[in-house]
Amino acid sequence: MPSWPHAPTHHLSSPGAYIITAATYQKLPHFRSASRLQFLRDSLLDLAQNNHWHLQAWAIFPNHYHFIAIFPTTPIKVSSPIRELHSWTAKEMNQRDATPGRRIWFQFWDSHLTFQRSYLARLNYVHTNPVHHGLVREPTNYPWCSAAWFQQESRPSFYKSVMSFPTNKLTIPDNFEVDPTTIT
Repeated sequence: MPSWPHAPTHHLSSPGAYIITAATYQKLPHFRSASRLQFLRDSLLDLAQNNHWHLQAWAIFPNHYHFIAIFPTTPIKVSSPIRELHSWTAKEMNQRDATPGRRIWFQFWDSHLTFQRSYLARLNYVHTNPVHHGLVREPTNYPWCSAAWFQQESRPSFYKSVMSFPTNKLTIPDNFEVDPTTIT
C-alpha cells in the first residue's frame, strides 16, 4: 500500500525505542506560557505512565515537542494514545482561549531507533533541543525538558557519553522557530 503523500508514515510496528516529534498546526505557539508548557509536559508524562512507556528524554516547546520512549510491547497502539494526548490538550487550550473547535495539532513523526549510536545521538538531540532553539545556554536550565532529570539520574560516565554524541547529521523534523519572548 503506498504512503499517503500528505502525512508522515508511522513505523510503530515493533517493540523498542522510538523518537516522536509532534507539531502544532501552522507552527503556532499555543503552549506559550509556563502554565501551558507545564500542562503539556504533565499530560505527556501521565500518558507515558498510563501506557507503560519508558520515557528516556522529552522536550516541550510552545509549538512542538520531542520525546524518546521505549515501548515494551508492540507499539502499534501508540498512535491512539498520542491522538488522545493531542485531543485532550487541544480541548484544554481551546477552553482556555474560548476558541472551541480550533485546530491545535498538525501531525506527528516517529522513527524506530534500532542502532545504539542513533539512539544515543537522539538522546543528546532531545536533551539539548532548548539550546538549539536559543532558549537557554545550558539544557538543564530549561524546565520543560528532561536534561536536568537525565543529568541527575544517569551515571556520570553515561551522561558525558550521551552529551558528546554529534547531532549535526540527524534528520529530525525541527524547523520550528521558538521565540523566547512568547514564553511568559
